[in-house]
Amino acid sequence: MTALPNRDRRAERREATRLEILDAAWQIARRDGLAAVTLREVGAIVGMRPPSLYSHFESKNAIYDGMFAQAWAGARVALSKVEPDPKQPRRSLLVGAETFFDFSVADVARYQLMSQAVLPNFEPSPEAYAESQGAYGRMVALMHQVGVRRSADLDLWTALIAGAISQQLANDFGGTRWRQQLPRLVDMFADAVGLPGPKLRRTR
Repeated sequence: MTALPNRDRRAERREATRLEILDAAWQIARRDGLAAVTLREVGAIVGMRPPSLYSHFESKNAIYDGMFAQAWAGARVALSKVEPDPKQPRRSLLVGAETFFDFSVADVARYQLMSQAVLPNFEPSPEAYAESQGAYGRMVALMHQVGVRRSADLDLWTALIAGAISQQLANDFGGTRWRQQLPRLVDMFADAVGLPGPKLRRTR
């Protein structure tokens, strides 16, 4: 009989508590905005006094850091489900664009923390930033598979997608106005970088 490895129950409880604290912070951020997150209110939700939180997060910015890492880890998971077809580069780009677009607009507070400078005193740690690079790396891998490899082209792509997301959140929250523009956006990008394939939108 193979012996099972010993479980570190203390570490498991500590991680569970950290996740509970982050869940509480997200609850506040989604209700009142990211800037409204306070140690006092997080502690009230999880049933801990603010000083006790310091044994799990050394500051409010450390909580934001954990949230930032969670957000980008979720984006990486979402993008990992996209399987590009090199024979259909435009269609593959559209699937990737729709995937990230939908992930982003589904949670305003999450997207703001990921991609907008709404917290002037917050800067992600190297560990949390690595999560964002993991998601970006997944996007770059998808682009490479359909023939987009130049850094300038990748920069253009991220600017276009970020712009569409920002427009959707600012001007048609909960709607689909800018999501419906994604096929045209992909066609314009594909034409600009020389990707082959039939246009996704044949009419204006």
